Amino acid sequence: MKKVEDYVRTIPDFPEPGIMFRDVTSVLQNAEGLHLAIDEMMALLQDVEFDVIAGTESRGFIFGMPIAYNMNKPFVPVRKKGKLPCETISQEYDLEYGKATIEMHKDSIQPGQKVVLIDDLIATGGTIEAAIQLVEQLGGEVVKVVFLMELMGLNGRERLKGYEVASVIQYSGK
Repeated sequence: MKKVEDYVRTIPDFPEPGIMFRDVTSVLQNAEGLHLAIDEMMALLQDVEFDVIAGTESRGFIFGMPIAYNMNKPFVPVRKKGKLPCETISQEYDLEYGKATIEMHKDSIQPGQKVVLIDDLIATGGTIEAAIQLVEQLGGEVVKVVFLMELMGLNGRERLKGYEVASVIQYSGK
């Protein structure tokens, strides 16, 4: 039986020399790979009590929505600035070359709700750290953060100390 990592395509030297790019689209384009990815991410939530799943744009939507559906939980999108139609809160974070801002609707998380955050990949951890800050601004409690893939060489998990972090696949490099 294949493992999820068997469906991840690795592209050497993209986007620059020395980088091993882990392409999630090859997982999405294969029914078995996608099924395995969703099932294995859901298995990481087996004993977790939570109320809401939130996913970061855009691949956090891809993985978070079916997990929310299968576990009968609501889904909250965490979007890039300017994409949500109602009143929002926002959080700026650093990128490798600049800054970015993500937002959530002000009414998306209720005080005291237990939240699971979902994304496809943790690299440096900046995006998910900003998402955690948004959830906490709204009074929610982040009880777990789940990723399909983790690039251990970029130390994103260190940035999320104090939170329960899990990933299906771990790669030692960047």
